[in-house]
Amino acid sequence: MSELVPIRSQTVLRARRDDIELQTADGLTLVGELALPESGEPAATLVTLHPLPTAGGFMDSHIYRKAAWRLPALANIAVLRFNTRGTSSPRGTSEGSFDDGIGERLDVEAAMRFVADRGLPNPWIIGWSFGTELALKYGRDLHTAGTILLSPPLHRATADDVAAWVGDTRPLVALIPEHDDYLQPAEAATRFASVPHLELVAVDGGKHLWVGESQSSRVLNEIVKRVHPAAYPLPTEVDESLVQPTAG
Repeated sequence: MSELVPIRSQTVLRARRDDIELQTADGLTLVGELALPESGEPAATLVTLHPLPTAGGFMDSHIYRKAAWRLPALANIAVLRFNTRGTSSPRGTSEGSFDDGIGERLDVEAAMRFVADRGLPNPWIIGWSFGTELALKYGRDLHTAGTILLSPPLHRATADDVAAWVGDTRPLVALIPEHDDYLQPAEAATRFASVPHLELVAVDGGKHLWVGESQSSRVLNEIVKRVHPAAYPLPTEVDESLVQPTAG
């Protein structure tokens, strides 16, 4: 008889996981993974944009890894992760080289083309740190259901990039850690003031990298609350039959 087991940091739940490749308009091949619910169609899709690759960010950055491990099973959400140009991870290395957020526009567009070609529903862009810069600069022109920003530093994304979202009716959410190294809630409120519809979520005790299971769980819950509210809040325990067996 099955029993409930706690979800821990390294828990991997059952899903359909496929290695994928994205093709950019300038001829590069980017490597990634698509995680889907084990059966049926997803209710929504996350297109994840990872932190700065020159500072260790990649498709396996822990919030996105946990999203891919948990959300297909717990929330019926598909999770697309990929390495932007020149970025390496255990999945492999994407062609090209880091372009400081400029050429990466084509990477984001390639991911959204993949979503459209696969018919994946209700796509949300989820940017983290450097990924929020790409989301703010380029996401407004793409077919998305909404955008969520995790720890936006607002380095490459200018005031004009932010203000360009005025009048856009899609949800725009920013999770701002209390102890962020780059942008804390009070300053964030000022710098996002030009976009009245932006939902700013100040996370007490949060840090830029969202380290620790409690912070990871908070971020995943905030994402699910917007993307697929019927699955919120996420459980902290699951039937053991949902846990993916590990090799060995």
